[in-house]
Amino acid sequence: MTQQEFQACIDKCRYEIEEVKDHAHMLHDSVNQRYDMNHPYSYHLDMVADLVFKYGHLVCQQEADVLPLFFGAFYHDSIEDARMTYNDVKKGAGHFMNEDQAYMAAEMVYALTNEKGRTRAERANDRYYAGIRETPYAPFLKLADRLANITYSCSKENGMNSRMRLVYKDELPHFLEAINAHSDDPRQALPQVMIDEIYKLL
Repeated sequence: MTQQEFQACIDKCRYEIEEVKDHAHMLHDSVNQRYDMNHPYSYHLDMVADLVFKYGHLVCQQEADVLPLFFGAFYHDSIEDARMTYNDVKKGAGHFMNEDQAYMAAEMVYALTNEKGRTRAERANDRYYAGIRETPYAPFLKLADRLANITYSCSKENGMNSRMRLVYKDELPHFLEAINAHSDDPRQALPQVMIDEIYKLL
């Protein structure tokens, strides 16, 4: 899909995207979730969605996938952090899109939900990454999520934030391989321009 075609699709569902955004913001506000303690969690959600606006045309294959892709961006942490279940997410998506689209959106969110674990490594284990690789658009969204976090970690807003930059740098080779589906399906692709942006930041 060209950038112009993708933008035209966005324009067609602009109202629904804004509604999804508002509901996701309210959801995370309702559980008092913060981003780096300095921002409402919507700050991070909007960063991820902005990357979908910027790079979504590189993976999106049809108009029907645009709204689920944005839903995935805004709701990607809703199960993990906002007390939602898979069925809650699917039902919520159904308020904005048809049944097939809602299923696609819920699958993205589920794929990006960490496993149960005591450590960072346990929460992002082999099963977690396999689910990402097997789910259309999940590798792209996970890459957008990581790029958003890395961009923020390079802002030098505080010491803890800067330390996360070193964690992301150390994890990068394994992370990129773990989410790479090595598939011919464009919906599971990792845009090189986003990877290049990460390397430039780090």
